[in-house]
Amino acid sequence: MRRVVAMALALLLLLLVGVVAAYLLFLNHTLTANVKHQSLLPTPGVSGAAAPPARKAAAKDAQNILIIGSDSRTTVAEGRSDVIVLMHVAADRKTVTLVHFPRDLYVSVPGHAKDKINAAFAYGGAPLLVETLQNLIGVPIDHVAVLGFDGFQKMTDAVGGVDVYVEEPGSSTAYKYHKGYQHMDGAEALAFVRERHALSEGDISRGRRQQAFIKALLLKSLSRSVLTNPVTLARFVDAGTKNLAVDNGFSVADMRSEAFSMRNLRSSDIAFVTAPFTGFGTAPNGGSIDIVDEPGMQALGEALQNDQMSTYTDQTHTP
Repeated sequence: MRRVVAMALALLLLLLVGVVAAYLLFLNHTLTANVKHQSLLPTPGVSGAAAPPARKAAAKDAQNILIIGSDSRTTVAEGRSDVIVLMHVAADRKTVTLVHFPRDLYVSVPGHAKDKINAAFAYGGAPLLVETLQNLIGVPIDHVAVLGFDGFQKMTDAVGGVDVYVEEPGSSTAYKYHKGYQHMDGAEALAFVRERHALSEGDISRGRRQQAFIKALLLKSLSRSVLTNPVTLARFVDAGTKNLAVDNGFSVADMRSEAFSMRNLRSSDIAFVTAPFTGFGTAPNGGSIDIVDEPGMQALGEALQNDQMSTYTDQTHTP
């Protein structure tokens, strides 16, 4: 009898391993089939692109991943860059900092003099935006991910909605937003992050909304309710990758490894800041701009270069 029980348990274990392996293969197939790999990082010497800044020894294995939200209705990596967020993952993988760069930030764009930072994406796509940012903060950008807005909405619905912290209450055509945490489905979240004209600081306020939403979605995607639910996880992976383009060096294995390394993150481990600016102004062509805080930008760059963003966010009193 014991031999029969042992054989039954062994068979059950074999079946379980087979199911898990098949599921992992399915997820891997989804990632491989959906994710688009493109030339999103600048190639030194091509179109005048310079080599990226040298990585400082203090940074160790910290990662800087540029997240671009595109409103394109055609190719993902085209259109305007309405979301520009640099995700700094600490070397010990215990903290993540989301740095929002307002799209009207007035900076030097290689080959195009000074302009709004999102003009870099319009002029030369992700590679020129990466080069612009690397010149601005002096840190190499390791990877780039461009996600169409439709992808944000579908990812949110795939995990059953997200709980977003609303800093500034307000309303859109179809929704009302109250101060504090608010559960949002995909359509509501998309309206939340797109609004700017009704907000107190326009694009700056919208940037804080985008950070709050990205944080909520990141936490939900790494939660036990998603990671341990095969159906939910499969839907999330499919939704998130159908409208996703990444740089050619960001392999599926790298993405899986990076996500796994951040599985223990909690809300308090994720901070968000806005790239420093001193106020608002008008460009020579008459457009509204955000004026860079030069000393503040230097301090941000040094914190990123030396993997000291935890100290930086403490000093800047970010939420």
